Order: sequence, then C-alpha cells, then structure tokens
Amino acid sequence: MMDTPHAGYILASYLLAGVIVAGLVLLAVLDDRAQRKALEKLEAQGLRRRSSGQTGVQ
Repeated sequence: MMDTPHAGYILASYLLAGVIVAGLVLLAVLDDRAQRKALEKLEAQGLRRRSSGQTGVQ
C-alpha cells in the first residue's frame, strides 16, 4: 500500500484526525439531545419559544 518510510506516521495522523472528528460529532449529538431535553422541560413549564408564534408565560 504505502511503502514510504513515513507510512506509520501518516496512517497514525489520519487515524488520530478521524478519532477527533468522530469525537466532535459525538459531542454535537449529545449536546443536541441535552438542548432538546432542556427545551422540552421549559415548554412543559409553560414557556414557549418566541419563534413559535404562540403566546405563553414570559
């Protein structure tokens, strides 16, 4: 595949970059879930988003 003397370094760099990108995607997904849960909790208390067009407790 890669017969250069730096093949190990190159592959390790790509692997590390892939792990970092996967970690960032995971953090984004987990944060999205947390934000949606917090929003549902606020809406259950009667608070509404201004963008929804409905009036609620402010």
